[in-house]
Formats: sequence, C-alpha cells, structure tokens
Amino acid sequence: MNDLNPNPWPDGTLPAPEWCEDCDRLTVLAGFGVERLRDDPELSEITRFAAELCAAPIALVSIVEEHRQNFIAGLGLEVTETPREYSFCAHAMMGQGAMVIPDATVDPSFADNPLVTGDPHVRFYAGMPLVTSEGAPIGALCIIDTQPRPEGLSATQMRGLSVLARSVMRRLESQRQSSRSAIATDENARRLRFMLDSVPDIAWSALPGPVFDRFNARWDEVTGAAPPRSVSDWERFIHPDDWDASREKFTAAVEAVEPFEDQLRIRQADGTYRWNLSRAVPSHADAETAQWFGTLTDIDVSHRQSESRDLIARELAHRIKNIFAVMNGLIALRSRGKPEVRDFADELAGTVRALGRAQEFVRPLTDEKGESLRGLLDILTAPYGKGDGRHIHVTGDRVEIGIRAATPMALVFHELATNSAKYGALSAEQGSVEVALRKDATSVHITWAEHGGPEVSAPSDSGFGSRLLRMSIESQLDGSLDQEWDANGLRVRITLPLASLAN
Repeated sequence: MNDLNPNPWPDGTLPAPEWCEDCDRLTVLAGFGVERLRDDPELSEITRFAAELCAAPIALVSIVEEHRQNFIAGLGLEVTETPREYSFCAHAMMGQGAMVIPDATVDPSFADNPLVTGDPHVRFYAGMPLVTSEGAPIGALCIIDTQPRPEGLSATQMRGLSVLARSVMRRLESQRQSSRSAIATDENARRLRFMLDSVPDIAWSALPGPVFDRFNARWDEVTGAAPPRSVSDWERFIHPDDWDASREKFTAAVEAVEPFEDQLRIRQADGTYRWNLSRAVPSHADAETAQWFGTLTDIDVSHRQSESRDLIARELAHRIKNIFAVMNGLIALRSRGKPEVRDFADELAGTVRALGRAQEFVRPLTDEKGESLRGLLDILTAPYGKGDGRHIHVTGDRVEIGIRAATPMALVFHELATNSAKYGALSAEQGSVEVALRKDATSVHITWAEHGGPEVSAPSDSGFGSRLLRMSIESQLDGSLDQEWDANGLRVRITLPLASLAN
C-alpha cells in the first residue's frame, strides 16, 4: 500500500485505474478502519448538512465493501447496510464527478432495483465519489429523495456536495492515519513485550508513587508469585537481612529522583534466595510525575565467587602481614648485639613496615581508607606526627591508585620520610613537610617541600636511596623525578602518568 498522501484526489478526475480492481481497492479500504467511524459526530453533521443543502430526506456516507454497502453515517434511513448488488454508490464511486439519477423508476440500470421497487422507494439519487488520496474509490456521499427530480440539483448544491465529499475524505484519511499509528503503536508494544519477555533479567516499570504496574514474564518464572504493587509488597521477596537497607536506599533514590543500584537476595519459587543486582532509573527529574524502570539481574554465581575471592584475599593479606612481622622479627634478632649494623637494620625494618602498610592499604581488612594516593600517604606518614600537630601535611586533588602502583609509591615516600627524619625537616622540632597533589587530564604532579629543618645540600654521590627513588618513579611508574636542595630544605617534584597510578 502506498504511504498516506496528504493531497486529496482531484475533483472531476476518474479514480486511478490501478486501484479500481476490487482486490486492490479493498486492500486500501481495509487500512481505514471505517467501523471506528460509525455514527461519528463529524460525519453525522456532514450528512445532516447535505440533506439540508439539497432538501432531501435521506443523506448517507456509504462505504462500498466486498459484499455490502456500509452506511457509517446517515440521516433518514433506518438500515445501516444493504447488499452491494443493490448499491447505487458502487456505480457513483467509479465516475469523474457526481452521479445524478433524476428518476430511478425510468432508469434502465436501476428501475428493477429492490431499493427502487421496495423500501426506501428511491426515486432521486445524487452521489459524489469518495476517492482516497492514492486514487482508490471506496464509496460515495449521497442524497436520496422518494420523489423524482427532473431538474436534478442546482449548481450551488452540486458544489456544496463536492465540498462535503472532500470533508468526508479528510475525516476518513485522518482515521486512516490514526489507525496506522494505532497499529504501529500496538506492534511496537508487542515487539517490546516480546523482547522484555525474552531477556534473562526481571524487568519492571512503576507509575508515580511508585506503583509497580508491569513485570516481564521472567518475574513469574523466577518467583512463581504475583508481582508487588507497592514498595512494602517487596518485603516478602527480599531476604530479611537485606530488606531494611534496600528499602531505605530505594526510597531515598525515589525522593531524590536519582538512579538506584543495590545488591540483594531475592526469594525464588522454591523458597531459596539468590543474589541479584537491582537497578532502577527515573523517566525524568520531577518526583511527582516520574515513572521508574528497573531490572533484577541474577548475580548469584559471580557474587559467591567474589565472596570466595575476598575470603582468599583476606587470608593471603593476613599471611603476608605475618610474613612482614616475621621479617621484622628476624631483622631485630639478627642485628641484636651488633651495633655496627644497627642503622642498616633499622632502615631495613622501616622499609619492611612501609611495605606492610602499603599491602594493608591496597588489600584492606577494614574500611578505614579509600584507595587514593592521599589515603596511602596518610597511612605512610602517620608515624611521623609529633605531639598534637602533624609534621607532614598532605593537600590537593584526589588521585586514584591501583594495587601495582602502591608498592613503589610506598617505597618512595618511606625513603623521603626517613631521610627527612634523619637529616631534613622532620629531624627538627619545628620542621614540617608539605605534600601537594595536583591532577590534570593525563598526569598527577606531586610536590614534596620541606621547611624549618637544617640546611641541606646535594649529596656528593648517588646512594642507594636516590637510586631507589629513580628506579621506582622512572622505571616502574614511567614518571619523572626532580630534586632541589636549598636553604629552605629539600624540594622534590614528581610527575606520574595517571594510567601508571591506576594500573
């Protein structure tokens, strides 16, 4: 079928030949959904005006179907259809303009027609074709009189009937467009429902309130129960240990009109519980009118695997911590009574402790710190606080740090802090260190600036500590290191790619 053409078929033009064959014509007609227009107020008004204009007792909008002519609107006739073989309009719709029969009793084509010889005793007939925008004839707007009219219709009446026929077609074309839109909407809804019922997740929607109004087929497959309608109805499906926290979190998301995400256990049809990832988003930001759309994704296997990995990680972290403790114990034991190696032993023990703190930071047993560079620095520099004040102050941007970067960074700042405690600002009562973190699009810039300590100068040669700094920054983290010694104290500038820290 052709797409809807907004331009009407020209008056005084024969219907398009390619649409006059009945099978083709009926295909076009089927797209109009004319039954939805039965007794349509607009069409009824048109027939009343046509009857008044032509001073006729009967006026009809007649749609010619395969076996009948269907009067979807009319005046003066009790029946709503007649057999097609009796139809005047079936002839009228094929013409170039109005078909006028002054006296049907003497017209050879209609004199024996049952509608002439019997009720309603048609004598005069005038029908204006109803032709679709693509040129398919579908019926006629007609007026009928029970008295002959040798004079027919006046020119004004003919023009008026033509105008009214075009109005009928505009209404029919509007209905066709509505029918197409309704069909498209129904088809889209059917496809969406099929798609939602095919996915392995539970999907739902909720009206403002929220009132949960739709669930896909997966809900019944998983729970075997009627779906919830309100937030409180979810209690019987969510594990008791998860219910209060999840309800509060979802209620807060609804009040703030923000996306919701949580992990919780959902009761299955057999009474067991499985872990699900619950997500929901609002349709827009107005809390009063927002609808909600959400999913429940079964993550039971991955969640239990994650729990197993976390258990193993905690056990490994505990064992590594014990190894560091054993190493420090061995260092203390081996250096006891040997003053010539005391300084080296103390420095080595401090390094091992720094590595231990870095290990605890990146695989925490508690939730004390987030995985940020500042969090790591706070842990590493905590031993250097004196009295009520802290001698190392860390400021600046939050910078994420990954597991692999934590160890070299721990070594770098442990080296800087221990050297400062021995020879620099941290060896003085009023000494302090400022650590500034600045992040741009690709890099993080770290400045270590000492103040209030003894005057320092560049070492005459590169010792192990300097080599350790450069190896950690330049070789392991692909960064750069710059050191300045002046009267105010040591200043170190470090630049690192963000990717190196994150990975």
